[in-house]
Amino acid sequence: MLKTWYSFLLCWLSWQLEANPGLKVRITQKGLDYGMRQSEVKVMTKYFPRLSHCKRTGMELLKQAVLKETFPSWSGQESFSVVTVNYVISRLRINAVDLPETSASFIPGTGISLSVAHASATISADWRMNTWLLKDRGGITVSISGLFIAVIFRVSRDGTGRLSVLLHNCQLSINSVKVKLNGGSSWIYSFLSGYLEELIHTKLYKNLCLAIKYKIQLMDAELRKHKVLNQIDAFAQIDYSLISSPTVFKSHINLDLKGTVYPVGNHTDPPFVPAPFDLPNQGDSMLYLGVSSYFLKSASLAYYKAGAFNVTISKELATTFNLNIALFKDFVPEVALSYITGCPVLLKLMATSPPAVSLNADRCMLHITGCVEMFAVLPNSTTQYIFTGNLTASTRANLTITKQKLIISLLLKRLQFSLLHSTLGSSEQMSLVENFLSYTLQSAVIPVINEKLGKGFPLLNFAHTTLTGPVIKMKQGHLVISTDVHYKHEEEEDEDLHSHS
Repeated sequence: MLKTWYSFLLCWLSWQLEANPGLKVRITQKGLDYGMRQSEVKVMTKYFPRLSHCKRTGMELLKQAVLKETFPSWSGQESFSVVTVNYVISRLRINAVDLPETSASFIPGTGISLSVAHASATISADWRMNTWLLKDRGGITVSISGLFIAVIFRVSRDGTGRLSVLLHNCQLSINSVKVKLNGGSSWIYSFLSGYLEELIHTKLYKNLCLAIKYKIQLMDAELRKHKVLNQIDAFAQIDYSLISSPTVFKSHINLDLKGTVYPVGNHTDPPFVPAPFDLPNQGDSMLYLGVSSYFLKSASLAYYKAGAFNVTISKELATTFNLNIALFKDFVPEVALSYITGCPVLLKLMATSPPAVSLNADRCMLHITGCVEMFAVLPNSTTQYIFTGNLTASTRANLTITKQKLIISLLLKRLQFSLLHSTLGSSEQMSLVENFLSYTLQSAVIPVINEKLGKGFPLLNFAHTTLTGPVIKMKQGHLVISTDVHYKHEEEEDEDLHSHS
């Protein structure tokens, strides 16, 4: 028993070590720089920064975020010569902040570094003090200059396959803290000013990195709420969970995602595994997305299991697409003469196996095998059986990107038909039905399937983001999407709403 368990454990560990992703995401230095310029720092720790061409720059957004920060009051007691002073500093607020030098970079093997240099800030507060001699109060203005902060946070994968962030290092230095007291008795200034400068300096050193650590913990908690299983439509779901911790290099960060498409409610892994593939060693775009043939094959299997490739051309659809017995006169006249020419055709097609996907350097093909039954719908609404047969259809899959989604549309390239049973004509005559079926598939069946696939496969799960200028390049066994990203801030969305109202 122990030997069996040991063997099982080794096999499981071997599979884990050799697991390949179905989807790959690469964020480049260009993307990181753009995100640093255009977004709030708090979003930098998500899968990808909020990116924007909005009117306000990212630093202005960061300044606004800092200006909104609230700080707790603090009190203390200090002895000056023979006088013991009890004081309270309250209503601290940041009035102005300047961040002239900011940068973001990847730290190989660790995560991301964010730094601010030569920053300055002006803080105001109220002070209140009392001694055994007197009580007094007034205002205080604190000028901080030469502030340097460097934060490194580690990125990893948690136990649920979500991205996790952790403060790895925080460095802080302050060149100068100047305090100016307003109000109160002038003799108190000499007691408090120098003391408060040192006190504030010490408190900044002690608490600023702790505050940053707390913010990163909040971000990590938000990431743990991130959905790794996303609904595509009524048929399928995508698993976006990380299969390993992100790998960080000097010029980019890679995220390997499971990228498996499942039928809704059935999360059994497909009977095949992803093959390894690499993204190009380029950095011209902000984002590179690698989509393996495994992803497409799992999607094909999921939609097959969900019945998406089973299509019935009903009487209503036949009327819509003008499919009737009269069309047979161009292919098999004997059939057309046996029925009222205005009779609609009822067609039932059922895939007999998951469509096979082949992804080559110049094209993506989908090969569908199935069976077909044809009936004539008589004037009294009853149906009359005509024939049953097997078919194999080769379709080219056209791939486009729309609003973060990979849209797949099929185009019939070739059809093979074999007759199984018929009530009319010989096999030689019925072989001409292949032409009719080709017309029917192209004009009626493929559009129905394309409508089901039309919702697209979401490639990313970032709210308010769109891919800008995406370019798809097909490779052997995978495709690569290179793109920039646009993040639409709330004010832009409000403008769009007003413009459409």
